[in-house]
Amino acid sequence: MSNLVTKLTEAQKYAMSIRPKVGGFPVLAEVLRQAGVIINRWTLPSCQAVYQMQGGSVLQQGTPIVSGVHEIPVFQRENLIKALRKDQNGGSTFPEFLKETWEAGVIGYDVDLIGRKVIYYGVNGENYTEEYPEVHL
Repeated sequence: MSNLVTKLTEAQKYAMSIRPKVGGFPVLAEVLRQAGVIINRWTLPSCQAVYQMQGGSVLQQGTPIVSGVHEIPVFQRENLIKALRKDQNGGSTFPEFLKETWEAGVIGYDVDLIGRKVIYYGVNGENYTEEYPEVHL
């Protein structure tokens, strides 16, 4: 395993061990930032994550939400915000969050770990940006 892969997977394990159920994303993001992640780009529904890190990039392939041929859902900002709030309040697992985000018409999102914001994208250029708070570990 490469040094970057090891650094990323160890940071993920550590973040999950200290992450609170409610409001845990900023903790995860800070641990990843401290491990050298600059941007984390997710592609839905494939659940492919690219981590742009100091020194290189790492690909992590998750379990796809769908397979085969599917119509892309229409971007629904209100449903995306509902999925975000549900997740932020500890009401969903990460796979459930990804599925609800996809169903709200999100085809991908970028986590800017330096600027502490997440930008969610629809297929027709729609987007929604949300900032997250700074945490101190």
